[in-house]
Formats: sequence, structure tokens, C-alpha cells
Amino acid sequence: MHQKRSYAVVLVVSTLVGLLEVALTVVVALLYVQTQPPPDEAPDYAEIGGTLVALIPLIGFISFLLSLVFVLPAVALADRLGRWLGRHAAWWSAPLIVAALQAPLLLWFAAYNDVEPRSLFVFWASATASLSLGALIALPRGDRLLGRVALWGTAVVAGTGLFGGLGLAVGLLPAYEPPRIGPEAMTGTWVDHTGNTLVFTADGRVTASGVGGRSSHDHPGNPSPSCSGSGTWVYDGGRDVWAQKVRVDIPGCGWPAWGVDGTAREPRIHQHIGDPGSGERYKLRKTSGGS
Repeated sequence: MHQKRSYAVVLVVSTLVGLLEVALTVVVALLYVQTQPPPDEAPDYAEIGGTLVALIPLIGFISFLLSLVFVLPAVALADRLGRWLGRHAAWWSAPLIVAALQAPLLLWFAAYNDVEPRSLFVFWASATASLSLGALIALPRGDRLLGRVALWGTAVVAGTGLFGGLGLAVGLLPAYEPPRIGPEAMTGTWVDHTGNTLVFTADGRVTASGVGGRSSHDHPGNPSPSCSGSGTWVYDGGRDVWAQKVRVDIPGCGWPAWGVDGTAREPRIHQHIGDPGSGERYKLRKTSGGS
């Protein structure tokens, strides 16, 4: 005789799986960020972490609601299908049922909104995979199912963060490094987000046109600090790619050395601006064509 299923346990397990999926997504996103060039303004991880903690009740409620609307009916229908077939709930039926339950809602949404079919299909497939995981994990019957899901789910999230961090440390994952640009790559026009330029020539000359690199906090009397003029430049390779600098000497432009970031395909040079430790950067990118 089969053990009677507790649909309350199904609901709790599916809600917990949804929370663990969000936690795993956050960990993977943090690892991915370490492989990408730094943004213009450094993220405040303490603030982000506090926001995520504050959102846990809302995320839990959304996970509960989705479980109630899609996962619980999918498990119940899989149970009924299993009884018709004279066996346990057919595991393969759960993803099909989840997909079918979503279809009317998504088709209704697409009918009243300008949604590309490909985007709709990708979202449908992603949502089906996420919700189906909760249904498949909740399908087995057992008194200790909730405890096993909590234990192993937490282990997966923590293990992903641990091994991902180790992978970044030992080089198995491609942690971000600035490109080694060299003096040849500097020759050409570099432009900021508003179109101001630094033009470097191979003979060591440079011309600035409205280039900033400082914030209004540094110069309260000048809300739009900028610099124009001509001078010289020198590329300093440093001891490694993190230490390479571009030193620009233009009369009236008191810039520190420019740092290097971006990628080999899209190199950038930057100045740190704003309050000390803010992580905010003013960046120039090299224009296509290089000159």
C-alpha cells in the first residue's frame, strides 16, 4: 500500500525549492560578475545583500503562490495519472502538466501585448523548467522529504559558491583581468559617454577636447569640470596588467595616471572620481577604427 501523500508537504517543499533556486541564481550571478569588466560605478554589495535579505519574505510569498497555482495541481494530476496507469505518479508527466497550466496565461498575455514568439517561448521554457524542478522534487513520498530538500539544497547553494570561489582563485574560472593594451593600442581616439575625446598619436602627443575625469564634489564651483589642450603621453606597462597606466601630461589638466580596463576587443581607460572609496569611474573607450 502506497504511503498517503501530504499535499501540504508538497506545497512547502516546492516553496523551499523556489527560494533555493533564487539563492543559487544570486550565487551564480555573483560568480559571473567576477568574470566581467568592472562597471562605471562599483556596486555596494552590503546594500545589495541587505536588500536581498529584506526581500526574502516577498520572494517566499511569490514562490508559495506559484507553487499553489502550478506545482500543486501538477503533482495532484500526476498522482491521478499514475492511478489510471496503475503505478506511482509518472514523473515525466509533471513538466508537461506545468507547461500546460502556464500556456493559457502566457497566450492571453501575448495576445494583449507586443511579445515576440521567440521571447515568449524562451520564458515559457525557463518558467517550466524552474517550476517543474519543484514538482519533481516534491513527487517522492516520505516523512523526511522536507529535511532532505533543505539539507541538500543548502549544500548545493553553498557548494556552488565555495567551488566557484576556488575556481576563480586557481584559474579554473576566467576571473576578469584588464587587457594588456601596450603603447601601440593607445594610438587613436578615445571618447567618453558624452563625445569628449582624447586623441593619442604615435609620436607621444595627445590632444584633449572637453575631457573630464573629476566630479563636481571635487570642484564645487565648477559643476561640469573638463579639460582641453595638447600635451604628451607615456604608457607604463607596470609589473602586471593590473598595474599598467597611461600618464597624460597636458598643461592645466591635473590628472593622475589613467588606469586600464575593458576587454581586448573594447579597451577602456579610466579615472577614479567622486568621494574616496566610492568606486565610481570616469571612462573613455577607444573608437572603432582606432584613429
